[in-house]
Amino acid sequence: MNETKKSNYDGITFIVSVALVAITAIVSIAYYNIQDRKLMAQNIETAINKGVDPLSVRCSYASGSDTVCVAYAASHGSQSFSTTKK
Repeated sequence: MNETKKSNYDGITFIVSVALVAITAIVSIAYYNIQDRKLMAQNIETAINKGVDPLSVRCSYASGSDTVCVAYAASHGSQSFSTTKK
């Protein structure tokens, strides 16, 4: 009889632990994404105040497959980032 109760408690403990880890992961990912968007909005606002193109700031946060940023990069040409001294 006691063995059955112990088994039930172990099962319940395992389920609660897995649920807690899953909920923590979901909340952490949501918090990260919200903070990332807030930071991007602040940086775009700062760029506007300084006269920097806000689209370039937005594209610094975008993925490589973002078509707006690909078109923006194509229209502005390539820039050389050489580290050699002239």
